[in-house]
Amino acid sequence: MASLFQNTEKLINPSCNKNELIASPFPTHQGLGFAPYLKYENYWYPEHLLKVTMAIKDTFKARSSDIILATVPKSGTTWLKAIIFCIINRQTYSVTNHPLLNSSPHDCFPFLHSIYENNNYDQLESMKDPRLLAVHSPFSSLPDSVTESDCRIIYLCRDPKDAFVSLRHYLANMRPDGCKMTPFSEAFDLFCAGVSPFGPFWANMLEYWKESIKNPQKVIFVKYENLMEDTIGNVKQLGEFLGCPFSDEEEKRGVLEEIVELCSFKKMKGVKANKEGEHGTGLSFKNSAFFRKGKVGDWRKYMTIEMGEKLDEIVKEKLHGSGLTF
Repeated sequence: MASLFQNTEKLINPSCNKNELIASPFPTHQGLGFAPYLKYENYWYPEHLLKVTMAIKDTFKARSSDIILATVPKSGTTWLKAIIFCIINRQTYSVTNHPLLNSSPHDCFPFLHSIYENNNYDQLESMKDPRLLAVHSPFSSLPDSVTESDCRIIYLCRDPKDAFVSLRHYLANMRPDGCKMTPFSEAFDLFCAGVSPFGPFWANMLEYWKESIKNPQKVIFVKYENLMEDTIGNVKQLGEFLGCPFSDEEEKRGVLEEIVELCSFKKMKGVKANKEGEHGTGLSFKNSAFFRKGKVGDWRKYMTIEMGEKLDEIVKEKLHGSGLTF
């Protein structure tokens, strides 16, 4: 694994200078924030993550016990990481002495691309079963060892209007000094045209949606809005999907409620590691960037009604006939 990137170009560092785009065989486009995207097999990737994604697809060896969380960016990834970690480890940690009280969910449940960016392959080998790993990649970009094994995949997405607004705030927090952001209206038009990280977002959603219908024992599809509306019910359903259902005794003791409280936005936002810790490779930013509001419908404060209606119509058209709606 140490020679993983031999004979390939050096991994790209995010650039905010549109006049210094890398020479690449892949189509390049202005991004939603400050760095461009590269297109590969009909999807757009942040420039520094395409080669990582390709390397993961070619080399990652899944275990049958692996749990993969796949998400559209800014759809509640941090929250669901915490919830899944609690479900899986509820026999190991009490809510009063829990890793999430001192650590970021991203430390407990790492992104696979972060492990590859850091060349930290020993971490993969040393992780105890079940390994908890997160991706933003579309289903078609996952390694064969994931799609063809018995590992389970949880997919999370969100109303695209809220996801877009949350992503813009997140990218602004990441922006290095001296880098200019793509204007909001231009970024919105790009998003509507399908230019977004690991997008088009509708194609990313549809791949996992179809797999969840085709193979519901392997892929479960979760909407952020439903998770907000009935968190306890979703936690219980996830426990069943992951093969560790909650017993009647656990339900009577209030274990479900304890998990929901421990993973609540207010609780996690108050954890020191989430307020002051840092995250990222190449670009380093505060963990607090992962905790903004988490509210449903917040898009109305930043987008006009006309913009919302436009995006709704695009989503309706792209998802037509699939059974997936927002």
